[in-house]
Amino acid sequence: MKVKVAINGYGTIGKRVADAISLQDDMEVIGVTKTRPDFEAKLASKRYDLYVAIPENVEKFEKAEIKVKGTIEDLLQKADIVVDCSPNKVGAENKEKYYERYGIKAIFQGGEKANVAEISFNALANYENALGKRYVRVVSCNTTGLVRLIYTLKSNFKIGRVRATMLRRVVDPKEDKKGLVNGIMPDPVAIPSHHGPDVKTVLPDVDIVTTAFKLPTTLMHVHSLCIELKEDVKASDVVNVLEEEHRILLISVEDGFTSTAKIIEFAREFRKRYDLFENIVWRESIGVDGRELFVTQAIHQEAIVIPENVDAIRAMLELAEKEESIRKTNKSLGIPISI
Repeated sequence: MKVKVAINGYGTIGKRVADAISLQDDMEVIGVTKTRPDFEAKLASKRYDLYVAIPENVEKFEKAEIKVKGTIEDLLQKADIVVDCSPNKVGAENKEKYYERYGIKAIFQGGEKANVAEISFNALANYENALGKRYVRVVSCNTTGLVRLIYTLKSNFKIGRVRATMLRRVVDPKEDKKGLVNGIMPDPVAIPSHHGPDVKTVLPDVDIVTTAFKLPTTLMHVHSLCIELKEDVKASDVVNVLEEEHRILLISVEDGFTSTAKIIEFAREFRKRYDLFENIVWRESIGVDGRELFVTQAIHQEAIVIPENVDAIRAMLELAEKEESIRKTNKSLGIPISI
């Protein structure tokens, strides 16, 4: 029997989670929700059973001649677990309004506060902590990228303080109501940005401070990290370790990867929606100066958390141990891309 998964919110993350779950042999999407009868709702209804996230909006869908199976409440009664992909703060409202009432396990996204769930989740770093949990929060795209890299490094080397600067895309590509057209915005001006504290919800023993800036781009985030080393490490040692982690992909300027634009152009040749589930690390950026390690990586904000959502389902429902779940998820999503 496959696990029955509901997707509440079929947007940037929700549609990608739904497609990823559809590739798994131990779970199935039994329905997705939309709030409004827009073009995404029409597309959703052609791919999955569609339900209305706001019950009072059913009539709007009927007028738009979009076939729906019912409301979010109907969907939750059929599901074993729900992945909440609602906008920021709405997930917490859904927990109180629906999930607690129906006694259903739920996964939340990084836009929610950490206290919405029992744990903040990253498959590499704390899969075991999510076993059997009722509420789990998959951390944000930036935090996922940071945790993956830092966990991999701390699992292989003795590291100390981490300092990271986030160069953030200002909005996702489809967002046309907001943006930063001509400028660079400290976000926030004071330290730290929220990313460091968020990392510590997964890796509490890591000494990390982050700063962040919004830039007028929509493609990817870029992280510049400086990590204290507490032992002698060569850049080649770090390269060897990162090459072994499938959810981290090393690229080279020599191959033409001179910017995030080139990375996305590469991904268009291999992945639906040019999704990049991996941390993208420039080989040339990996350098050691004394006892400091420098690394630069790019993060595709629309896709990097998708494998984490799949693994979170297996952990919460105790379908597989960590290594088996990660292996299954990676294989189904074609991780890593072969260069």
